[in-house]
Amino acid sequence: MKNRKNLQFILVAFGICCASFIAIHEEPWNVFQLMEPKALVDIITDPTQKQPLVISIGPAGLIKGAVEANPAKDKENLTQLRERLSKEPKDKQIVLYCGCCPFKDCPNIRPAFSLLNDMGFKNHKLLNLPTNLKVNWIDKGYPMN
Repeated sequence: MKNRKNLQFILVAFGICCASFIAIHEEPWNVFQLMEPKALVDIITDPTQKQPLVISIGPAGLIKGAVEANPAKDKENLTQLRERLSKEPKDKQIVLYCGCCPFKDCPNIRPAFSLLNDMGFKNHKLLNLPTNLKVNWIDKGYPMN
């Protein structure tokens, strides 16, 4: 009986710790909303593919075919992004990227991705540039404007 109570205590404590960890590290995107760079390259270099709206929300540079929205950390840029996106259908395929720095430090991806969530978009992705645009895109020879 004592072992059972100890096990219950451990499981409850573990659950609380896990829930706290998830709450602290929760991002506005999920793993299915990350797009690998090579997947985007395959799309933007294939004229037979339906092209997504690729939006640069940072200062790092323009991927081939991307439009510039300026750093999303600035309120006025986020407002302009909202206005631009208000004209798009909610099922539009949209790919956001910044690439200024590692994801954990990026001031632009969270406000922009949260904006798309709040606006009800259903088909948006974050380009998976965990280090930066140079390392995860440019150094691989992927297309830039």
